[in-house]
Amino acid sequence: MPVFDLYSKRQKKLRGEVPDIYQYDDIPRELRVQIIHIWEDAFSNNSGGYIQYGNELVHEVYRQINNILCREYGLFELLEDADSQYRDALVSFFLSSGTDKALDIIELSFRFVALVAGSSDYQVRVRPLLNPDEAIEELNQRFREQGIGYQFESDKLIRIDSQLIHAEVVKPALNFLSDVRFKGANEEYLKAHEHYRHRRYKECLNDCLKAFESTMKAICDKRGWTYSPTDTASKLIDVCFKNGLIPSLLQSEFSALRTTLECGVPTVRNKLGGHGQGAQPTTVPSYLASYLLHLTATNILLLVEAEKELP
Repeated sequence: MPVFDLYSKRQKKLRGEVPDIYQYDDIPRELRVQIIHIWEDAFSNNSGGYIQYGNELVHEVYRQINNILCREYGLFELLEDADSQYRDALVSFFLSSGTDKALDIIELSFRFVALVAGSSDYQVRVRPLLNPDEAIEELNQRFREQGIGYQFESDKLIRIDSQLIHAEVVKPALNFLSDVRFKGANEEYLKAHEHYRHRRYKECLNDCLKAFESTMKAICDKRGWTYSPTDTASKLIDVCFKNGLIPSLLQSEFSALRTTLECGVPTVRNKLGGHGQGAQPTTVPSYLASYLLHLTATNILLLVEAEKELP
């Protein structure tokens, strides 16, 4: 179902009441109810999920989501006396959960939207009102409307700080990394986002560097360029430059670029997240972790797009 541009929404925009700064600490009830509506349209073809044809598949989806959450949270039931209505239990639990658990439920449920409800068998037998792409697009649009700084990408909730940077840098980088040849880099970059969402900023820096290095190794493997599996980022950059990843005629113009690549992600990670912290604990501020996430995506985009231009 499309997101309607209602009169009240237009008036809020005119009054300047639309949030222009993302927040991460509260998932408002209005948004939770909108997400429940998306579930119902993505999992079934009738509001509430109660349909005659294919109903057992809808019931099974809600049952599996319930079982995963119960096991992970150490519960026997999400809701007592739910009369085996797994949808009702999930809805009630979601509406009353704190922010972290609400985000868990959103991420898990939309993985089911993408992987289970998106299967050809499910689509034929249930004929849900929304296909997975439509459901995920509506979810992300609802996040933007409410000024909530998350997006569902690559089967995970990604925390974002700027819609422009996310659209122009992070999302294209994830698209490139979805190629099977970049599987390792993709896993590491998504882990970095996961650490960032949970405020594990040192771990975020570590996985940023891993993703950066893995991208260069994947390019070297694709091109048959020799490197050692233990090579650090600076050595991998040297291999890429020596093999003309950046055209030789332009390398003098890109001396500052090389410095940025060598001193950006690797240096920040090594100083703040990669070695023993000594007697005094090292604190990594959130803004620096955000910077490294975006810088890593920018570097990955540069390297992969440069490789695509090679003969």
